[in-house]
Amino acid sequence: MSKITAIVGRNGSGKTLYIEKLRRDMASDRLRYIAFSDSYGPAVDKAYYLQLRWNQHDIDPETPNVGELLEKAYRLAGEDTPERRALQRHLYDLFHMEPLLDKYVITLSSGELRKFQLTKTLFANPRLLIMENPFIGLDAETRDQLKELLKMLVERQEIDIMLVLSKTDDIPDSVSEVIEIRDTHIMAPCTKEQYEFRQVNIPEHVLTKHETDAILNLPYKDNDYHTDEVINMRNVSIRYGDRTILRDLNWTVHNGERWALSGQNGSGKSTLLSLVCADNPQSYACDITLFDHQRGTGESIWDIKKHIGYVSPEMHRSYQRDLPAIRIVASGLKDSVGLYVKPNQEEYAICKWWLDMFGLEDKYDRPFLKLSSGEQRLVLLARAFVKDPQLLILDEPLHGLDLWNRRRVKDIIETFCQRKNKTMVMVTHYEEELPSVITHRKYLTRQK
Repeated sequence: MSKITAIVGRNGSGKTLYIEKLRRDMASDRLRYIAFSDSYGPAVDKAYYLQLRWNQHDIDPETPNVGELLEKAYRLAGEDTPERRALQRHLYDLFHMEPLLDKYVITLSSGELRKFQLTKTLFANPRLLIMENPFIGLDAETRDQLKELLKMLVERQEIDIMLVLSKTDDIPDSVSEVIEIRDTHIMAPCTKEQYEFRQVNIPEHVLTKHETDAILNLPYKDNDYHTDEVINMRNVSIRYGDRTILRDLNWTVHNGERWALSGQNGSGKSTLLSLVCADNPQSYACDITLFDHQRGTGESIWDIKKHIGYVSPEMHRSYQRDLPAIRIVASGLKDSVGLYVKPNQEEYAICKWWLDMFGLEDKYDRPFLKLSSGEQRLVLLARAFVKDPQLLILDEPLHGLDLWNRRRVKDIIETFCQRKNKTMVMVTHYEEELPSVITHRKYLTRQK
């Protein structure tokens, strides 16, 4: 009988090692695995760079689009039958794929990429489907629909599904068993109810008073901007071909405000943030003021970036070099992806301090690609905070984190935002991920 199994455990507990061994032991053409990194695009795409998603003129015109790739995957997976076409239509409807079919994969948002990978994989008619954190990056409606789809699949088809979950409150009600990994030890399978009963509640706060005071008492810099308006966008519109992403958008963010930016997958949240960070070339054609400096009037974007701490799915994807964790953090001091200028000892000490703050005190020299996906996200968060930025841009910052680390990161954000001259914009599809310091909200609607 088909079933859904949840594989759970803390970040770095050994979930990925368990799945890798399982895949070796069960080598089969009908086994499919969607890794965490697949939500950011294939790792073999060595031509990828941080801003490529918004620099569409750099994409080879011979590159197949989403529709062509999905149709190829469909035909390679088996005979074209009415039943399989019905499944294809169901998946396209479920994930709202029709508007994406003529787009390049490189231009998809992280949520859209997740939908693409799920659709492509389900075409293969696998006997065993393993998915790592399948719900991250999906808006609430799509998460609920995906849970219903997984339930339908095991009821109607010969398929076993394994969900590797860091965020354990994402465990669907339809799971047959839960297997917990603790420090590489495999616990006996149990029901969802048994697993939840034996869990220890996460404290309301996990940062110690000493850690909280240390953040609050960080010294202020002499070169900070002291402006009332941190971001000001006036009638901003972004188009790619005949597709409108943002239309006549007006948005002002004042010093000290903390914004929650939300909206459906593909509504333009990451595109909006790419304009702030000047990673989108169209930003120079838009009426944008940042820290009272009009975009394109002489202030170097690198001077502006010195005051911005940034983490995003695109940034996570762009780090494909196996550098030590501390060098990844140090790259935030230089606003580079990779490290091209060697930090001095004082700068390295700051990097270690922030790694300690994010619970990575024993990971300084661990190669980035050898860390778990959750540990990688913590390293990139340390990178965002390392220069004590005035403006925090946090795009899905808690991707891949377990419940304890989510609480730690929220504590750090809440404490950091209590300091003077600190402003934040945060994107998440989970309401419970938002820190308590949120003062304003903006919801983007997907353009037709």
